[in-house]
Amino acid sequence: MGINQISPFHTLYKTPNFIGNPGIVRSYCSGEWTEDIEYLDESGSVIYSGKGIRSVEPGLDDHVMVGGLKKPFLNASAVAKIVEVVKRWKWGPELETQLDKLQFMPNMTHITQALKVVKDSDASLSLFRWAKRQSWYAPSDECYDMLFDGLNQSRDFDAIQSLFEELVQESSGNEVSLFSAYNRVIQFLAKAEKLEVSFCCFKKAQDYGCKIDTQTYNDLMMLFLNKSLPYKAFEIYESMQAAGCLLDGSTYELMIPSLAKSGRLDAASKLFQEMKERKFQPGFSIFASLVDSMGKAGRLDTSMKIYMEMLGSGLRPSATMFVSLIDSYAKAGKLDTALRLWEEMKAAGFRPNFGLYTMIIESHAKSGKLDIATSIFKEMEKAGFLPTPSTYSCLLEMHAASGQVDSAMKLYNSMINAGLRPGLSTYTALLTLLANKKLVDVAAKILLEMKSMGYSIDVSASDVLMVYVKDGSIELALRWLSFMGSSGIRTNNFIVRQLFESCMKNGLYESAKPLLENYVNSAAKVDLILYTSILAYLVRCQEEHNERHLMAILGATKHKAHAFMCGLFTGPEQRKQPVLSFVREFFQGIDYELEEGAVRYFVNVLLNYLVLMGQINRARCVWKVAYENKLFPKAIVFDQHIAWSLDIRNLSVGAALIAVVHTLHRFRKRMLYYGVVPRRIKLVTGPTLKIVVAQMLSSVESPFEVSKVVLRATGDSVMEWFKKPIVQQFLLNEIPSRADILMHKLNILFPSSAPEIRSLTPPKPLIAGKGI
Repeated sequence: MGINQISPFHTLYKTPNFIGNPGIVRSYCSGEWTEDIEYLDESGSVIYSGKGIRSVEPGLDDHVMVGGLKKPFLNASAVAKIVEVVKRWKWGPELETQLDKLQFMPNMTHITQALKVVKDSDASLSLFRWAKRQSWYAPSDECYDMLFDGLNQSRDFDAIQSLFEELVQESSGNEVSLFSAYNRVIQFLAKAEKLEVSFCCFKKAQDYGCKIDTQTYNDLMMLFLNKSLPYKAFEIYESMQAAGCLLDGSTYELMIPSLAKSGRLDAASKLFQEMKERKFQPGFSIFASLVDSMGKAGRLDTSMKIYMEMLGSGLRPSATMFVSLIDSYAKAGKLDTALRLWEEMKAAGFRPNFGLYTMIIESHAKSGKLDIATSIFKEMEKAGFLPTPSTYSCLLEMHAASGQVDSAMKLYNSMINAGLRPGLSTYTALLTLLANKKLVDVAAKILLEMKSMGYSIDVSASDVLMVYVKDGSIELALRWLSFMGSSGIRTNNFIVRQLFESCMKNGLYESAKPLLENYVNSAAKVDLILYTSILAYLVRCQEEHNERHLMAILGATKHKAHAFMCGLFTGPEQRKQPVLSFVREFFQGIDYELEEGAVRYFVNVLLNYLVLMGQINRARCVWKVAYENKLFPKAIVFDQHIAWSLDIRNLSVGAALIAVVHTLHRFRKRMLYYGVVPRRIKLVTGPTLKIVVAQMLSSVESPFEVSKVVLRATGDSVMEWFKKPIVQQFLLNEIPSRADILMHKLNILFPSSAPEIRSLTPPKPLIAGKGI
């Protein structure tokens, strides 16, 4: 009979129950057996006699005594007992009490095996934390792994985080390797998209010198890339590189496109090459991102190379990739390649979309390839796409810029018929084209249509007017201005002045006066330069009826200089003051800081006019006052006894003659009355005035010798010349009659605008004529 067949007839002492199944609970007595025990079978025969089984202390001994022999407590039995207790009591103080009463001493192997069987995460944690308080506890990577696995399956991430903190504290206090547990926590949190927590755990693991494995790096990078945080992913990637880990295939698929899209093209290219060297086959997303990013960055050769490599790998381009490539090449101005890709796209069965049509048309139009742009434009219309105002405008403006009126008008009419509203730039380009082609009536029609579209047309109308003015088409400009007035369109005073000056330049004085009146009535102020330019036209005028028009125009300016001119030619009775005082009073009222150049111009032209009118004394008064007010500060130079000079290079002809006469009179007074005689005297005339001044002085037998740009004489010879009566009359009174002949021809030398811009026309031969 086996050991399990124990006779019910036994001593009064309670004996232990031996059972073959280790899962059944044994009961132990307290104390130790002192008598021999006989074990009988059913017939009463003795099976065995010997010392009884000594009891063991629960939780202290890892064996039982069979007679005098120690019988080890099987691990399987221990694990089963632990599992039974844990499953029954789950958690709490009762569980810990029952675990404390275990009739054997557990070890970490028992705990680890029990954790594999217990599926409840709370019960597992309770068992683990009870074990941590025992003296035989030793940290175990495997234990933590199983606990984290259970918590992850139950999605209890708060418990994972709490257990991780315990893991960190345990790692800092014991020199044990728990790297697997660290990595497992980070992976679980990363896959659960717990971004901040996973990154915090990652940083803590790094701080404690934990070796992060490749899978953890990849999971973290995928998390950050999926969360659109590529720069954090790159930071982890750099840590990964420093640790010598490598990406896996799925992370390559995410990392390379992210690097490319963020502009880190060199890093993306490096990973792309590394991926191929490790025999990973790049997916379409990698090729697409590299082709797109390289193209947008202007690396067209690299983009095309990757595109061809993709074709070689058997992958088929998508419509988006075609659009990206065409867009990159078109924006780079490589329209031939863009057009080839365009044809490849259509051959591959893809239908260009609205945006691609628009881009390819506009890029060809802006580059001047209007034939191709027009052809694709027609193709776009046939495909059922309605071109945008931008596309119409681009084509129309480029046709306008190239001077193609018919094509531009056809596009404009097509745009209007399609119900589209042309933009301001489109109208401006079309009006400029029509203005340049001198199509006034058509331009007027377009301008009124522009007004009906709700645009302000004042500026556009003025721009057209300016085109005619700059082109010199004065009649068209006047016609357009008349249309503007009849349509209630205002223009700006600047253009009115420009048109007025053009009319004056072309001798259209009758048309110029209404323009000036309009200019003055619109609160614009005629400045001294404009007044002086009109006076210059009067100086050159040789026809009496034009003189009347010019005098009327001068009066219409309402400038104070005209009142001065009128007063200058009246008698002292009307002026009630001498000429010199009258001139000084006028010049005292001028702001020289603002108008010095304009006043200098006025003096030059006024002296021309006064000389031609024979008003020599009045002219000398004007010169004297102008010199007093330092309008010509460097004209006269007294270099003590060495040299005296007069520089008239920047004067008009009339001003130069008056300056010479007046200055020689001053030289004569200093030399005769004060006895100061310089070594030499020179008149710096320049090439234009040299002949005029020389001929004037030759009429009174002057000693001045003519060189290239200077008339010069010794002081003694000039002193003798000054003593002649004819010279005194010449210098004190007026220019003699022989010089009057010369004066009559001065109008061919008078400046048309500023005094420094003098005509270089040589003087004509002197002929007899009427005096001034």
